[in-house]
Formats: sequence, structure tokens, C-alpha cells
Amino acid sequence: MKQRIDFRDQITRNKRKSVFLMFGVFVILVALGYVISLAFSPAYFFLIMIIAIIFSIGYILISYYNSHAIAIASVKATKAYKDDYKQYHSLVEGLTIASGLPKPELYIMHSKKINAFASGRDPQHAVVCVTEGALEKLDKNELEAVLAHELGHIASYDMRYMTLVAVMVGMVAIISQIFLRSLWFSGGGGNDKGKIIFILIGIVLAIVAPIIVYVVQMSISRKREFVADASAVKFTRYPDGLIRALKKIKGDNAPSEVKVSKAVAPLFISNPFGGLGSTHPPLDKRIEALERM
Repeated sequence: MKQRIDFRDQITRNKRKSVFLMFGVFVILVALGYVISLAFSPAYFFLIMIIAIIFSIGYILISYYNSHAIAIASVKATKAYKDDYKQYHSLVEGLTIASGLPKPELYIMHSKKINAFASGRDPQHAVVCVTEGALEKLDKNELEAVLAHELGHIASYDMRYMTLVAVMVGMVAIISQIFLRSLWFSGGGGNDKGKIIFILIGIVLAIVAPIIVYVVQMSISRKREFVADASAVKFTRYPDGLIRALKKIKGDNAPSEVKVSKAVAPLFISNPFGGLGSTHPPLDKRIEALERM
């Protein structure tokens, strides 16, 4: 018999892991700055390290307080005004009453595929975004279930952790690429064995760091989708709505008009890329779990 997950324990774990994540990314960014300073300009070691530390702290603070805005901007979503999307707002308002959560800001992603995601640092600063395809192809009960799933992520602080992972893995990847590209413009190590060693360390850091963070990203998201599905059933008292929605998502072959970053993929109710290495458990397994409720 599986041990039940206490919701409050999960929230505490997500908050704690968010802190560890930010600290870990800080260490990675400072380490990259350290290697770059020794590999290319030892004379400016302290200056480069100060810049790296200031940049790391600034980036982490900006990511924490603006993670939802970054996620929304990355998919070019627009605000869903109540006059234009009355049912969307009405369903979310009903679910916030059932869940006891404050109403998040609502957005629309301009894609014909059925999908949705939540983002933000806490329930008071959360956003929910659905695609045009979700609004067009899902009936009222199915759409309500999808929105309840996203509110489940918000209630458990999943969206904070997953959004921070998405934003920070993106930045680590960008910095790593900048470092690797900068090697082409470097004067090389010559006979300086120390410089060559630091360049090699830098290359390893630049390659391995994004891979490690992405592996962590995949492992956390797959487990949490089942919990968010269960939360959706708890809020709606109607598992069939989410079952039908997931079946429609599975059979949805509409092309994605919006280019989605792989770093943001774990936020969605269904992986926008699919295939191997998915950040989500198979839809069939999620449907099977819901059918047993």
C-alpha cells in the first residue's frame, strides 16, 4: 500500500527545494565566473568575481519575483480579459472558491493545440494560461478539470519550483553557451598548463551544468503531474472531466504555432514536445490512475 502524500508536507518540501535550487544556481553561476576569470584574465580575478556574484544575486532575485512574467512572455501569451473570456473567468472563480485560493491572473496562448500551464512564486502572485485550442476544443467540464489541475500546481507551490527551474536552467544554458563560444575568440592557452586546465574545467562545467539541471527538471515534473491530477478531482469532484480532457490532448494533432522553449515545457499540463525524455508521465498512465479514483 502506497504512503499517502500530506499536502502540507509537499508544500513545505517545494518551498525548501526552491531555496536549495536558487542557492545551487548561484553556486553554478559563481563557479562559471571563477573559471572564466582564471582561464582568461587572472589579473582581473577579483573584478570578474565581484561582477559574477552581483550578476548571480541580481538574476536570482529577478527570476524569483518575475518568474511568472518571464514564463508568460516566453510563449507570447496575452491577457484574457473578462469581457472577452467570460466562461474562462467564471470557471476559475468557481474553482478558487472550492480550493480557497486567490484568483490568479488569466492569460491566453495563441496556439491551436490543447494545453495549459500555471506559473508564479506563490498563490498570491500566480498566473494561469490556456491555449486557444483548449478553449475551443474542450467542453465546460473538461476545461474546468484542466484549470483545476493548474490550480492544484498553484496550491502545492509546484509552479514556483518548476518555474524557477525553467527560468534558471534557461539562463545556465545561455551562460554555458556564451562561455563555450568565447573559447573561439580566446587567444588559447599557449604553454600555460594552468590556463589549459581551467579552460577544460570550464568546458566541462558549461556542458554538464545544463544537463544536470535538466535531469532534475524531468524528475520533478513527472511525479507532480499525478498529484495535480488528484487535486483537480478533489476540486471538481468529477474525474471524468479530466479523463476526457487528457484523451482529447492525446488525440490532438494540431500543429503548435508558438515556439516553446524546452526549459518551459515542464510547466504545461502536457509536454508540448512529447517523445523520449518527456518531462511528463505518459497520458495513458495518468488516465489509468484517474479511472481508479
